[in-house]
Amino acid sequence: MGVTKISSTTLPLMAAITLTILLLLSSQVCYAQNAPQDYINAHNNARSKVGVGPMTWNTTLASFAQNYTNKLKESCNLVHSGGPYGENLAGSSGDLTGTAAVNLWVAEKQYYHYNSNSCDSGKVCGHYTQVVWRSSIHLGCAKERCKNGGTVISCNYAPRGNIIGRKPY
Repeated sequence: MGVTKISSTTLPLMAAITLTILLLLSSQVCYAQNAPQDYINAHNNARSKVGVGPMTWNTTLASFAQNYTNKLKESCNLVHSGGPYGENLAGSSGDLTGTAAVNLWVAEKQYYHYNSNSCDSGKVCGHYTQVVWRSSIHLGCAKERCKNGGTVISCNYAPRGNIIGRKPY
């Protein structure tokens, strides 16, 4: 059995190809939880747990979210748009997937009390109630990496939820 000799010019090429493959594989993992269906699945999973029907993806809402996250990426400050839709925002100092953002909002469920339709004192649960708001059946989300290396995610809902005096489901 002979030994294959690798030339000094072949070795850097092989290393570059290997690195490219690794980067492609890792980028697929990075984007794997940012597709429209991933946002829908995460929302519908939370909704099904409280007997609320599924949401559908809406390109108008997704465009609104994308336009707004494009503005937010300069500062990465989570300031609501004041637009005509319900809106949840999430951010991080590094990368954050869409699924992880939805899971952060759903984690607020522990602070929500259905019978009194209120949150624990000093806690936030309005992101969760928007996720499970029965009449909010259309969803559009977007993600942008910020100039500072962070991430901002916006999900918009129609019709908007969190109407004062009403329960989410």
